[in-house]
Amino acid sequence: MSPAYVTQEDILLGTLTVKETLIYSAKLRLPGSLNKHQVNEIVDRTIMEMGLQDCAHNLIGNWHSRGISGGEKKRLSIALEILTRPTLLFLDEPTSGLDSAAAFFVIQTLRNMAREANLTIVSSIHQPSSEVFALFDDLFLLSGGETVFFGEAKMALKFFSDAGIPCPSRRNPSDHFLRCINSDFDRVNATLQGSQRLRDRKTISTTHALTSETKAMLVHKYKCSEYATAARTRIQEISSIEGLTFEAQSGSQASWWKQLTTLTKRSFVNMSRDIGYYWLRIVVYLAVSLCVGTVFFNVGTSYHATLARGACAGFISGFMIFMSIGGFPSFIEEMKMFHRERLNGHYGVGVFMLSNFISSIPFLTMMAFVTAIVTYNMVKFQSGFSHITYACLDLLFSIAVVESCMMVIASLVPNFMMGIITGSGFIGIMMMTAGFFRLPPDLPNLFWRYPVFYINSMSWALQGALKNDMIGIEFDGPFEGDAKLSGEFILTTMLGISVEHSKWWDLAVVVAILIAYRLLFFGILKFKERATPIFRKLYAKRTLKHLNQRPSFRKTSSSQPICSLSSQEGLTSPLH
Repeated sequence: MSPAYVTQEDILLGTLTVKETLIYSAKLRLPGSLNKHQVNEIVDRTIMEMGLQDCAHNLIGNWHSRGISGGEKKRLSIALEILTRPTLLFLDEPTSGLDSAAAFFVIQTLRNMAREANLTIVSSIHQPSSEVFALFDDLFLLSGGETVFFGEAKMALKFFSDAGIPCPSRRNPSDHFLRCINSDFDRVNATLQGSQRLRDRKTISTTHALTSETKAMLVHKYKCSEYATAARTRIQEISSIEGLTFEAQSGSQASWWKQLTTLTKRSFVNMSRDIGYYWLRIVVYLAVSLCVGTVFFNVGTSYHATLARGACAGFISGFMIFMSIGGFPSFIEEMKMFHRERLNGHYGVGVFMLSNFISSIPFLTMMAFVTAIVTYNMVKFQSGFSHITYACLDLLFSIAVVESCMMVIASLVPNFMMGIITGSGFIGIMMMTAGFFRLPPDLPNLFWRYPVFYINSMSWALQGALKNDMIGIEFDGPFEGDAKLSGEFILTTMLGISVEHSKWWDLAVVVAILIAYRLLFFGILKFKERATPIFRKLYAKRTLKHLNQRPSFRKTSSSQPICSLSSQEGLTSPLH
């Protein structure tokens, strides 16, 4: 059995076209034995079934580009899940955001698929039109956790009629059912009637039955009806069938390598088309690098230049890296996409983590090299190919660490604003203890030096950057005629940095912290996958216990008979 689920919210990558979205999804899930032509045939057939031909090559749209309409997004969300023809399809309000014609078309398409492909479709739906309601085979009517009706949809009218609440001939059956069982506004109506009574000094007619009383009566009627008996009998028959087992199938038949390459390509396309993901940051990095280069232009090797070089390295290793949180909003969108696709088993956590990292490397490299090359040549740091290469690598891995840190935060916080606030605070603490604002030997040993300083990637990146620049050059003394000061002496006495290990060891520690953050991100996602069903099960048990202990709906008073609710549905105002 291969189930699929269409969420109420349309979670899509706005930088892709409709057809690209379906093609990437097909490659992620369809067997690798299918060639490109066969995949395109399946995609084109799905596009035609959902009426998306006119917008197949249009971008879905995001914050900086207008895309397809809300109705087309809803149809695309459904199309994504019917690509693989699942045996069981769940839909959460599939007609939300659609006009009446589009809603009828979508439900009719789903009905045809259910009959042609022997597909079971379970859908929640609110107030469908009468034409849409007529397309449903069965109806499960719930209110307050209790079953009001379960059976063939066409028999619901008879059930309500037998209960003494017939649906008027010119009314939509779904509207009538909802009005009969929705008791949310009983208190509002009672308040309005009381207010009117005080104004007019008139007694309001008691022919209007409370909806809660009507609902309680319907629940009781259903429990004693032939429909409930038939449902219980059918459940017992199915349960008694020996050897009836369902083997849950994965939502994807593609190989792990196919998933990785497809997801990497899709992520790269998304990053390259989304202006705010990396391109805007690259421009900002270039602009800030030019500012740094002009402020610290040709800093030289004077005694005061030692502090200037330290300040420049501290700014690059701190504030320049801090700007990496700018990509957090775009990553949140990718995380939403991951959660939706992971829910349907499209791919695993490891594939997502690796593909995101691989696709981001070209952009991270571009940011690091632009910053390092501009600042190195303008500030006149120690020259040499190995030195500038180290500076680029040091900045590259430092930016990657911050991005990985923000990924961990994104997996823990519930929304964008909390992520930005939490990330800014965390990185601010890392900057404070990196060794520039407060020298490493002067940090309080308890907590701030052990362990914060040593698990802080910025501290290792800053040490490596300063060693890369200062070791091997000499600076003037504080007074004219004083002996030259070696870079090693400046590092150990003025900046409190140990030179017992090389700069490459510092870089290796930054890489290790990067890997640790990625593994932590992987572990959090896997833990949430394992823990979420347990918490949901406990919540469901608690809810059921609460429902069982809740007082039953009030019984209908014999002096106030249930009557047709047509007078409460707009034909007669409850205030008159």
